[in-house]
Amino acid sequence: MAQTMDKGQGKRRPVDPMRHHRENGWDYKGRAIYHFTLPVEERYPLFGTLEGERAETAFVKLNPFGRRVCQMLCGLAQFYARKGFALKVLAQKVMPDHVHLVIQVLEPLPQSIGAVVRGVKSGCTKVYKEMYGSGENAAGVRGNDEGKAPVHFARIFADRGSIWQQDAAYYHERILHAPGQLRRMIDYVKDNPRRLWLKSHNPELFRLHRQTEASGLSFTSMGNHFFLDWPDKQVVEMSRSATNDEVQERLRMVLAAEHNGTVTYTAAISKGEQLIARTLREQGYPLVVLLNDGFPKEGSAHERFYKPGGVYFEACSKGQLLLLEPTEQAFLDVGIQTTVEETLRHKAEARHYTYTPIPVTSQRYRFVALNEMAKRLAQNME
Repeated sequence: MAQTMDKGQGKRRPVDPMRHHRENGWDYKGRAIYHFTLPVEERYPLFGTLEGERAETAFVKLNPFGRRVCQMLCGLAQFYARKGFALKVLAQKVMPDHVHLVIQVLEPLPQSIGAVVRGVKSGCTKVYKEMYGSGENAAGVRGNDEGKAPVHFARIFADRGSIWQQDAAYYHERILHAPGQLRRMIDYVKDNPRRLWLKSHNPELFRLHRQTEASGLSFTSMGNHFFLDWPDKQVVEMSRSATNDEVQERLRMVLAAEHNGTVTYTAAISKGEQLIARTLREQGYPLVVLLNDGFPKEGSAHERFYKPGGVYFEACSKGQLLLLEPTEQAFLDVGIQTTVEETLRHKAEARHYTYTPIPVTSQRYRFVALNEMAKRLAQNME
């Protein structure tokens, strides 16, 4: 592993307010298991290309630089053991335009785990400089095509000085707390080439699916169904009385998480939710929207040729959107009914009102139910 991997570890970085996805109060030196995602600047396929005639045989053909990065990751635990870091790499995958790492901290660290990730990033950038140079003309410094940096990316690098996506948070992390998370995350990392192949070759983004099953609920759906299996999810639910400052702060946090690979679930009911959903669509981020009544009825004249209109059409065509309309069975789900009642009762008590049950068919029940379904889906609950 390049000895420059720990470059800058002794420097104290200022606290950045954009690093909201870090968990407050969490000991980043202590024992834990983390999943890190490191995307290349502009998601450029810098490490190689996706190959394979079908999804099951899909693989990433690494170029010389990609192979060097893979070698560094394979030697990460040994490299940092010499510096007093007790680590174990449980899974790693170099994709064309990003890197996945699942790391277990075996013993308390001398520095935070962030020092390790920043070391990996600086080490990979150092190797890029060694192989291709650092100027705008780096694309022509080698004598064969395999040894050349892509012309477009060479210009990006000359301007940025780093191969990694510019991000105030430095990297994206997920701490694996819940039982079963580790196995799911390792499977997800290993399954990345297959998922990428399917996403690249999926022609059915506008097919209307009846009885889509997820988290024990059934939906009518259309769009990118891979979002249902995405490991990093967040729910956007905002009160109708939220102030503009509150909405803007929530939007900032949602965008930062999406920038690092999180998929957002929302019913887009309140003005704040609608603003956030609209901004995500406009900026091309993945989005799952739960609809109360969005699709034509089964068997109707419009069913066969239905397409979502306007901005939803554009988002679907790019694989950035999944639309879910719960079936009546989903609204009648016992668990959903229980959580809706608890939510409504809590709201009534907070306002010193007497709680009165409302029918399942009412608009209010259904709007609250959509948010509760989004939470269940985001938590992968059955």
